[in-house]
Amino acid sequence: MGIFTRETETVPCTVEVSHRFESLHAHVRFNNGAVVHPGDEVLVHGKPIMAAYGEVVTEDRTATITRASLIERAWTRLTGDLDFMELCEFSFSEEVRL
Repeated sequence: MGIFTRETETVPCTVEVSHRFESLHAHVRFNNGAVVHPGDEVLVHGKPIMAAYGEVVTEDRTATITRASLIERAWTRLTGDLDFMELCEFSFSEEVRL
């Protein structure tokens, strides 16, 4: 890993998408034990996975992990630790908040 350079790694993964009353989620597990660090980016290849209501769909895919450079990783840790990161709120309801 270089100070300014980014490296890519292609890994096998398992994607699980749940669209049930008890759990609405999408998870990616790297089958080779790869770990994602601050600043890294992950791209899962293939068509979007759609789960009908009440279903849990699991598929094996391939993902590309783009590793952050040392500078990017340090910057991500610094800004994250100092609460400079913008927080996002996700909502699945149709209710409009004012």
